[in-house]
Amino acid sequence: MASSQAQGPSNPFGVFAKATELKKRILFVLVALIVYRLGTHIPLPGIDAVALGKNLAQLQHSSQGLSGAFNMFNMFSGGAFKRMTIFALNIMPYITASIIIQLLSSMYPSLQEMKKEGEMGRRKMNQYTRYLTVALAMFQGMGLAIGLESMQVTADGIVYNVVADPGLIFRLQTAFTLTAGSVFVMWLGEQISQKGVGNGASLIIFSGIVAELPRALVNTFDMAKVGTMSEYFLLGLVLFIVAVMGFVVFMENAQRRILIQYPKRQVGLKMTGGESNHMPLKLNMAGVIPAIFASSILLFPMSIASFAPESELAQMIGAHLAPGRPTYEMLFVAAVMFFCFFYTAVVFNPEETADNIKKSGGFIPGIRPGKATAEYFDYILTRLTVLGSVYIAAVCVLPQILLTQYSVPFYFGGTSLLIVVSVTLDTVTQIQSHLIAHRYEGLLKKTKFRNRAKA
Repeated sequence: MASSQAQGPSNPFGVFAKATELKKRILFVLVALIVYRLGTHIPLPGIDAVALGKNLAQLQHSSQGLSGAFNMFNMFSGGAFKRMTIFALNIMPYITASIIIQLLSSMYPSLQEMKKEGEMGRRKMNQYTRYLTVALAMFQGMGLAIGLESMQVTADGIVYNVVADPGLIFRLQTAFTLTAGSVFVMWLGEQISQKGVGNGASLIIFSGIVAELPRALVNTFDMAKVGTMSEYFLLGLVLFIVAVMGFVVFMENAQRRILIQYPKRQVGLKMTGGESNHMPLKLNMAGVIPAIFASSILLFPMSIASFAPESELAQMIGAHLAPGRPTYEMLFVAAVMFFCFFYTAVVFNPEETADNIKKSGGFIPGIRPGKATAEYFDYILTRLTVLGSVYIAAVCVLPQILLTQYSVPFYFGGTSLLIVVSVTLDTVTQIQSHLIAHRYEGLLKKTKFRNRAKA
């Protein structure tokens, strides 16, 4: 008991104060997120902001389906989509491109071989993802430009166009501006992952959700003040959100620990080995990625239909593929389960793990090393992924259905809750890892100094 206390940091704040590298990483993340938030307020050129705001307000009240899709897309963009700024597309084209490249890498042998090339193969895959991101951003940017040109607002018998000077020049200008903004956000996310703490793409989405939360909470409390919403319902809503957050924290920390035994070996006159440790397999191995991927794919058709609300195609999509609709929720659950299994297969290879354990002389008690161990890992992982996928789907879908049924005025449903809690836990875990690494580096330096002093 005493030894374990000696190993742990007696003063975590003191350790953090001395961790210069960690403080630089956290400062870099904060500066990068500030730059990102500033970009979400730079408007696109050639757009009448007043007419745009009135048009989007009419859009939100014209159709419940389009309103749900608009709120969802605006949430992922951190409010940039509503303001129609240079970051309106946000990082969603990059996420969509990552999904496509990963799916193609599991289908084509050439891309599978590229993944096995190590760091060089990973760089090539990232480069292909960037190229595809540019193509998708140009396509979506051109679609948004065409949709903006068709937007009009009638006030006092006068028709106001959202775009002051429509035409080819405006379309190209808007498409290139949105593409540049999306590429910059992609680059910013990569820099956060490399030089900061946590996953850059997830932190960007996280910052957008958190930034819009205070305004949404104020609107909700205002509704309770004027009597539009019952105070008891508001209290129940707060308790419900807290309960869901607690459930997410519990499930994100749940894991199955597999015992790995190492036999004793005689090296010279000494006996070594005979130790055992545990390999933790998380219940949710894929993290928040399946929810983001599923939302990104299902939002793609709605993002196009939102700017042509009067067309038959837009009405059909809004009636079936909008958040809260039964078709959307069923497709969302299917997509979440698919990406849970797919991403788990990407990050954990049972055969490779079994071979590494065999090479190090380890084994699972009662399981033969090699192929039998790989099959055992696959057996355990399949069942964990089933539970994990059901958990993610339930957290994302059930709160969304309840919020849609009771018309809660802010979009803070299950997907956003899962993203906020999961990204927070992941970032805190990485910060703790950096603190532990810094502490052991300090111990090694002290040990070297003492050895030199004795010499």
